Amino acid sequence: MMTQLLMAFLAGTALLTMAACENTSQVTEPPPVAPAPPPVRPETVAMYDAQDDGDVRVPAIPLNLLTEDKARQVVNYWTDEPVGTIIVDPHAKRLYHVQAGNKAMRYTVGVGAAGYGFTGEAHTPYQRDWPRWTPTDSMLAENPAQYGPSAAGVDGGLSNPMGARALYIHNGGGDTFYRIHGTPDPQSIGTASSAGCIRLFNQDIIHLAENTRSMSKVVVLTQAQSGQGTVPPVAQLSATGEPA
Repeated sequence: MMTQLLMAFLAGTALLTMAACENTSQVTEPPPVAPAPPPVRPETVAMYDAQDDGDVRVPAIPLNLLTEDKARQVVNYWTDEPVGTIIVDPHAKRLYHVQAGNKAMRYTVGVGAAGYGFTGEAHTPYQRDWPRWTPTDSMLAENPAQYGPSAAGVDGGLSNPMGARALYIHNGGGDTFYRIHGTPDPQSIGTASSAGCIRLFNQDIIHLAENTRSMSKVVVLTQAQSGQGTVPPVAQLSATGEPA
C-alpha cells in the first residue's frame, strides 16, 4: 500500500514538473508592428518647407504630418462646373479647384465638427492676407469659455486661427460667415474639429488664393454628394445602363 501511494505521489510530481516546463517554454509573440507610411518625396517636402510671405516666415509643415496622399496634387476630376470653381467635399476632407481637361488641383482640408458648416452654392467676392479674426455671436454664445478671450478680435499673424489667407464666402443672402482659410494648427488638417470653416495648410491656402479669382464659384457638397466627380461618368452607370 505504501508503495502504491509513493508511486502515485511521484507520478503527480512528474506531471506538475512537466506542466511547469511547458508553461515556461511558451513564447508570447509581440503584437504586429504597423507598417511605416511610404516615404515622402523630396519635392513634397520642399513644397511644404518654410517660406517667406511678406514679413512673415511661414513655418514648415512637420514631416510626421505629411504624406503623399495629403499633399496638394493634380488629380482626375469630372464635373460640369466651370474652370476655377472651388468644390469642397467636407466628408472626404478634400477641396478641388477645377481645371481644364477633367482635372482639378486637390487639397486636403480640415472641416467643421458634425452639425456645423455650410452646403450649397456660393461665391468668393474677396480674400484677405493674414486676416483679422473675430468669433461670431453664435460661437461666443455656444462656447464662451473657448471664444470669450478672443471676443474683441485677434490680429492677423502666425497664431491667428485664420492663418495666412482667407477666402470669404457669400451667397444670395450675403456673408455666410463661412471661410476657406489657413491654420496655425497643421495637425488639424484631415480632421473634423473646427466650428464650421474649411482650413488648409498655410502653404496650401497661399497656393489656392494665388490661383483664385474674385467672384469664383464655390460649391460645398452634402454627405449624399460626397465623392462626386472622383470617378468618370461611365463608371457611375448601373448594370442596366441607367445613371446610378
